[in-house]
Amino acid sequence: MAELPTSARRVAEALTVAGVTTTIVVFEHAVPTSAAAAAAVGCDVGQIAKSLVFRLRDSGRPLLVIASGANRVDEAKVGALIGEPIGRADADFVRTHTGFAIGGVAPLAHPSPITTLIDEDLMKWEAIWAAGGHPHTVFRVTPEELRRIAGGRVAEVRAGGRRGAGAPPSEASESNKS
Repeated sequence: MAELPTSARRVAEALTVAGVTTTIVVFEHAVPTSAAAAAAVGCDVGQIAKSLVFRLRDSGRPLLVIASGANRVDEAKVGALIGEPIGRADADFVRTHTGFAIGGVAPLAHPSPITTLIDEDLMKWEAIWAAGGHPHTVFRVTPEELRRIAGGRVAEVRAGGRRGAGAPPSEASESNKS
């Protein structure tokens, strides 16, 4: 196994302190998209916990939304949940507030606490995969462990009303099977 990058070692230490037993997996190449990460670990794209950082428009504070890789985030819905409109954050803002580069933002080990929302669709899986602090790293956790280590509130953040994309096989309807 490849040596952990410095930022991933910070995540590994935070996971240990939080009492989470897992291994940070290091890939030879970056896994910049949810689809690439899912293919690399052999899971459904819905099991990828993508960390998206937004800037709250009024206060300028960061917001972390941990969304299922199968979903797009509804920014208006999230703004309503937070009570403040949100906007995209640039790479410098993301690194300043999380300590990580875009593509490797972990759900923990940030320089200071960040208000966090977790996509309710992640909670249906037995296991999910999150970025390990570097674009070449991921780690496996349970949804409940993710909620605990991220300190987030579980909420409906997905755009559109359709559920089912990325649903665990046991929850798929018979009509979806071929």
